Amino acid sequence: MRVCGVELKGGEAIISLLSYEGETYNVPDCRQKSFAISNSESTETMRDFHFAFGKLIEDYRVDEIVIIQREQKGKGAGSVTSFKLEALIQILPVPVSIVSPVAIKEQLKRNPPQVDFEGLELKRFQKSAFEAAYAYHNMTIYKTDEA
Repeated sequence: MRVCGVELKGGEAIISLLSYEGETYNVPDCRQKSFAISNSESTETMRDFHFAFGKLIEDYRVDEIVIIQREQKGKGAGSVTSFKLEALIQILPVPVSIVSPVAIKEQLKRNPPQVDFEGLELKRFQKSAFEAAYAYHNMTIYKTDEA
């Protein structure tokens, strides 16, 4: 199963692909590490994001998208643009799950990755997206319902 972890920050969707086959994790090469939106008020910009993200999901045969949950109110709340991006991702023809940061931390504590993050060919800013994808795989493998 191939999962795309997504961290939405401001006007950016940071992604990391992670597949699990035959009891082995693999971080496939990906042509894009993030999608930045400069003007979320433009219909054309949002349509371009939806098309580009959908094309990447299709091209890399992603089975599930996992988005890190953001607060809706308060000091740590996500931006309006991030919620627009989440909605556009959710209407893609691929299952989408929202996973809380607490559930991700619990999975990482219970089943820490057997590889050092620096050893992966990912950028430092992709770490949260990678951890979301890894935690989701573990929730699926060990049949936990923390998502």
